[in-house]
Amino acid sequence: MSFSAVITAAGKNSRMQEDQKLNNLEIKNKLILPFNNSTVLDNTIENVLSSNVDECIVVLGHYKDEIMEGLCNNYDGKVKFVENNPVDVGLSTSLFNGLQNLSSKYALCVTGDQPTVSKETLNNIINTLLNADNPDKTVSILRRRKTGLLDTAEGLGMPFAMNRKNLMNYIKYEDGNLNPILRKIFKDGYQFWAIKEKNESELMNINHYNDYKNLLNIH
Repeated sequence: MSFSAVITAAGKNSRMQEDQKLNNLEIKNKLILPFNNSTVLDNTIENVLSSNVDECIVVLGHYKDEIMEGLCNNYDGKVKFVENNPVDVGLSTSLFNGLQNLSSKYALCVTGDQPTVSKETLNNIINTLLNADNPDKTVSILRRRKTGLLDTAEGLGMPFAMNRKNLMNYIKYEDGNLNPILRKIFKDGYQFWAIKEKNESELMNINHYNDYKNLLNIH
């Protein structure tokens, strides 16, 4: 069964910029900071492409030119880049703009600042959804606290996978953070399966400069 992926890379980068200014560092978008011989976003894209997905879309917005120029790979048609218009929108709108450009029944949703989430973990998320009793009423997601069948969606975010059109129906008229939407989906009776990480660094997002430094120390 076909599976697609959306990577959101459209944020304002505000927290990272504030940290860079305070530390007298060059102001640079977190997604093109060096990581594992390329960039943060390159690593995220490569991990997604190496998982069991048939297509991949990256959603750009703020700093799109800087991000595109900073990538180490042009991906030779393996990735489609779409742009938010207008750019100043919330995460849920970025996600919707990516999802509407996909063709598969199911979608894997990842943020660009998750370069440590391995293809093995992404495949576990995908396979857990596909092997569920009712994939169309299931969300498979990287765990934050417990693993297995969850009794709450509190604190959850990306990466996760679910039916693409069903997700689009939930976020079509939203423009904000993802967790309140996931809680609404949970309240509507979807089963949430939390996947255990391969290693601890997979649970780390890069929001602040110290997050980035901590990841460099681990890798």
